[in-house]
Amino acid sequence: IASTGATTAKVGIPPWVMFVGAAGITMGLLLFGPKLIRTVGTKITRMNPMRAYCVALSAAITVIVASALGLPVSSTHIAVGAVFGVGFFREYHGSRGEHMGGYKKKDTERPPSKWDLLPTAEKARRKKLVRRQYLWSIAAAWVITVPLSAMFASVIFFAFKGAFG
Repeated sequence: IASTGATTAKVGIPPWVMFVGAAGITMGLLLFGPKLIRTVGTKITRMNPMRAYCVALSAAITVIVASALGLPVSSTHIAVGAVFGVGFFREYHGSRGEHMGGYKKKDTERPPSKWDLLPTAEKARRKKLVRRQYLWSIAAAWVITVPLSAMFASVIFFAFKGAFG
């Protein structure tokens, strides 16, 4: 690539490179896995088996289509995006009755609850089913990850090129 600007042949990956990559993934999962799983699985939005299935199926379809198109994608980012998608759909679907005027039946026989007496703005605020603070921190991580990885890769590349010619 450096001399011609193009790739013409596939390059085999040495086993030691695979080992270093596997060790890095393993250490990352050991150190940060439990917190990540807790955040994605419970803190962003509540999951049940049906929602988890929707997340897994949509992530799998997206990864397969992207791979067929030759696009480099992160399956982790896609899965987290699907979790947010499920949560936002739950918010939309839950508030749809209020927008459609009379879509939901009202029970007139029971006395009004505290929920019924809340102003509409307060109801809307409380009905948010996706915790927004996680959205912003995960989006920031996505934006920072790619440029930072590219910077580290270029520094390592030029260091090796300078050291080994």
